[in-house]
Formats: sequence, structure tokens, C-alpha cells
Amino acid sequence: MVSTQEPVTTRDAANARHVAEQVRDPEMPMLTLDDLGVLRNVDVQPDSTVVVSITPTYTGCPAMATMRDDLVHRLNDAGFPRVEVRVVLDPPWSSDWISERGRAALREAGLSTPGPAPHRSGPIALTLGPTRQAPPCPRCGSTATRLTSEFGATACKALYSCTDCLEPFEHVKEI
Repeated sequence: MVSTQEPVTTRDAANARHVAEQVRDPEMPMLTLDDLGVLRNVDVQPDSTVVVSITPTYTGCPAMATMRDDLVHRLNDAGFPRVEVRVVLDPPWSSDWISERGRAALREAGLSTPGPAPHRSGPIALTLGPTRQAPPCPRCGSTATRLTSEFGATACKALYSCTDCLEPFEHVKEI
């Protein structure tokens, strides 16, 4: 039997990667999955199946199903009929993976960007309250800010308020 499948090309892989890079995060739509650092790999298999690997920002992240569905729909619409989305947990996601373009988009949306992720070795201490200095206000730049809630609209953000300009703001947590 002669195969009628055309061979997968480097161009196919580049096109699939380009499409996947444009998919937006459902909880922070100012970011693409690529800018957020969630998009890990895009590969086109010999049978033309596009395999996309993503890493959640948090274990149990409720947005993962939507990310998967959005990736499948966008790739299907771009002419890739077979798509498999794999969740990769090792290494775990780090806020250090957010691109500079992503950090700029967060700032433009009025969110405080994460600083360097705390690099840990060994067990993580269970403490109450923030483990780092409060972030500066994204509106006025003041460092006179205080934590008002460990959780914002999503688990990956905390709520702060500025004691100078009195504006509340969300901060993307360091992980």
C-alpha cells in the first residue's frame, strides 16, 4: 500500500509553533501562553499529529483545561487536524519563565510583575504572610504597599494596596 500522507516538514513544525505561541492565557489575556512561559514545546510527529507540551503555573490550575481546548481549536483552525496536548510537571513552572514582553504586558495592564522566584533547596517552610518584600505600586511606583489578600482573582495573584496613592493592585506571585 502506498502512503498518500505528505512528509512532515520543518515549515509545518514552525507553523504549528507560531499558532500555539499566539494562544492567550484565559486568566490573564494580556499574555500569550508563550509569554507566560507555560508553552514548553511544540512538535509535529511523522503522522502529522501536533504534540504541544504545557506546564501549569500551579498544580491543579483550573485554567489548564481551557488552555488545552484553546490550543486544540486554534491548531485545528490552522489546518492541523490531530492535536495532542501534554502536561509537563518537571521541571515545575517558575515565574522566571515569564518573558520580558509578558512582563511589559502585565505592567501595561496595571499588574505588579513578579521579582526573581525564590530558589529553594529542600522542604518549603510553611509560613503565614508574604515571604518577600512587598512589591512597588504599578501605578505610582511607591514602595509603601501592603498585602491585603494572599489570593486575588486567581491563585497566582495576590492583592496589595498602595498607602501613598491608595490604589489597590494585583501582584503576580513569585514561584
